[in-house]
Amino acid sequence: MAGTVLLAAALTGCSDVAADSGTPSSPSTTATTSSTPPPSATPTAPTATPTMTPTTTPTTTPSTTATPPSAKPTPTPTTKPTAGKPTKPPKPPVKPASQALLVERKLDSWGYPVGDVDGDITKRARQALCAYRETAGLPISRGPLTAGDIKSVLSATAKPVPTKSTGIYVNKTCQVLYQVVKNTYRRIVWVSTGGPGYETPNRTGKVWRKWAGPHESSLYDDAYMYDSIYFLKDRPGIALHGSRVNSLIKTYPASHRCVRVMRPQIHEIFAETPIGTKVQVYGEY
Repeated sequence: MAGTVLLAAALTGCSDVAADSGTPSSPSTTATTSSTPPPSATPTAPTATPTMTPTTTPTTTPSTTATPPSAKPTPTPTTKPTAGKPTKPPKPPVKPASQALLVERKLDSWGYPVGDVDGDITKRARQALCAYRETAGLPISRGPLTAGDIKSVLSATAKPVPTKSTGIYVNKTCQVLYQVVKNTYRRIVWVSTGGPGYETPNRTGKVWRKWAGPHESSLYDDAYMYDSIYFLKDRPGIALHGSRVNSLIKTYPASHRCVRVMRPQIHEIFAETPIGTKVQVYGEY
């Protein structure tokens, strides 16, 4: 292949040289001189004829051949840089945050347990939304996010202030617990109250016993309670407590009369709740 290319190039070069140097000036001058008749005839006329012919032919040929090469390279470099710039794809526009996401961000910043802050109003997020409705004086429900909720949350300039005295409050409708300390919501956490047939009674009691760490239930084998805070003296006693795994704290009532609380929240509440603290259970799921 390389030999073929070189041969082709050589042939092309030869044809180009033949075309450029094929001016009849040298050979025609020689031919004309040898065939000129003796000076005795009329030398003036025959001498003028061969002189005019070669002069006209070479002047026209090079001027026509030289013009196209000088015109071709001019537009090539000018077009390339200009055409390259607009080809970059524009950056995609930044989508504004959804209203649901803005609501979750604000509730989360105020301590309402929404779960993942991703704009998806899950059952966990609805528990937090239910708690906000109660604390903001709106109708209490576990329903989906409404236009009224969005307006209330996003227009609020401060976290709601409790109207209840220091104590622990368990709302069975929302399945949440409020820890109120000196007119502030210190914590709002998920809970799971007693399920069907084992309902946690709606009553107000006081902390009368605290049992740190884990201990096994006296009624159910292999059922462990963590950092138990007993507040009703029913037999057996009813307590706030953590469970062996947080997956036992459902979004609905699922315990056996006690109130299950997420760990490590129950550990913190246990440390901050003295004997005699008021505990109130209310609402319906």
